[in-house]
Amino acid sequence: MLELAVLGLLHEAPMHGYELRKRLQEIRAFSCGTVYPTLRRMRRSGLIEETQDEQDARRSRRARRVYRLTERGRDRFVELVEDCGPRACQDEAFDVRLAFFARTPAPIRMRILESRRRRVEQRREGQRAILARADEQCDRYTAQLHRLGLDHSELEVRWLDELIAHERAEQGAGRPETAGDRLARGLDRDTTNGT
Repeated sequence: MLELAVLGLLHEAPMHGYELRKRLQEIRAFSCGTVYPTLRRMRRSGLIEETQDEQDARRSRRARRVYRLTERGRDRFVELVEDCGPRACQDEAFDVRLAFFARTPAPIRMRILESRRRRVEQRREGQRAILARADEQCDRYTAQLHRLGLDHSELEVRWLDELIAHERAEQGAGRPETAGDRLARGLDRDTTNGT
């Protein structure tokens, strides 16, 4: 998921490593120790390119590195965004996927949301069963912990229902085309990166 997050952020604009790391933390708590090795791997794979910040080079001896998306990186981003396999709705992936829904084609957004709802509904049913037994098997604090988990799942199901209803309404109302829709048709070219 870190690769998708990096590609998605660089799709918006080139960034310094520190800025990229900060923005990644806004999406998900990625380990700081994995960000720079991932950037190096992605650079070696040709997904991103690294340049020196000209202004930094003039001001100090050590210029900051600026990362940019390559054409190959754009293609990989499209590939990852369009993947709606089972991992797309898992806890560790869903928030990253959601962060780039504006660049995700509408049918794929819908599949991911519906898969996530099914996954959370299954979790909720399991939590209900555990909570039903909790009074007999757990102390009150552990029972409250199970209650909190159930409340969270119920809230997420309602939230997902709202998102799904909104998606359906937009799809049926001839809503304005998003970057994700253009991406699905192969028409999206990011003007912020000069392509």
